[in-house]
Amino acid sequence: MSRHVQVTFDAHDPRALSSFWRDVLGYVHPGPPGVDLPEGADPLAAWEDFLAGAGVPEELRDSRSAIEDPDGHGPRVFFQRVPEGRTAKNRVHLDVRAAPGLRGEERMAALEAECDRLVALGATRVRRHEPAPPMSAGFIVMTDPEGNEFCLD
Repeated sequence: MSRHVQVTFDAHDPRALSSFWRDVLGYVHPGPPGVDLPEGADPLAAWEDFLAGAGVPEELRDSRSAIEDPDGHGPRVFFQRVPEGRTAKNRVHLDVRAAPGLRGEERMAALEAECDRLVALGATRVRRHEPAPPMSAGFIVMTDPEGNEFCLD
C-alpha cells in the first residue's frame, strides 16, 4: 500500500514562505476548516479572521501555513515557525520539474526562463549545471527566500 506524503518546512515566516512556494508550484492556500470561501476570496485573510474568532493570540497567527495542489495530485506542503535559524545545507530539497520532456538548449532556456520568474518572486540563483548526457539533462540550483536549496530540473 502506498502512502500519502506531506512535505514540512521549518520557517521564520510561514505565511511568506508558503506564498512563495504556492507561486512556484501553482498550489493554493486552503481555506479554514468549515469555511466556504466565495469565488476570489483571499484564503489567508479568511484564516486571519478564523484564527481571531477562535481566540488565537495575534503573535501566534503566523506560526503555521499550508499549501495544496488544486488538482489533488501533489503532496500537501506545511510550513511551521521555528525559533532557530538554518545552520547548514538542507538535507532534503525539492526538485521542481520546470522543463518536462525538453532536452539540450531548449530545456536550459525553459529552466532559465523559470529561474528568472522565481528570482522575481524572491528566490536566489546559486549555479547552473550544464547537460552531461546520459546522466544529467542539466539543472539550476536555487534557494528560496529563507535559504532552502532546491533545483529547477
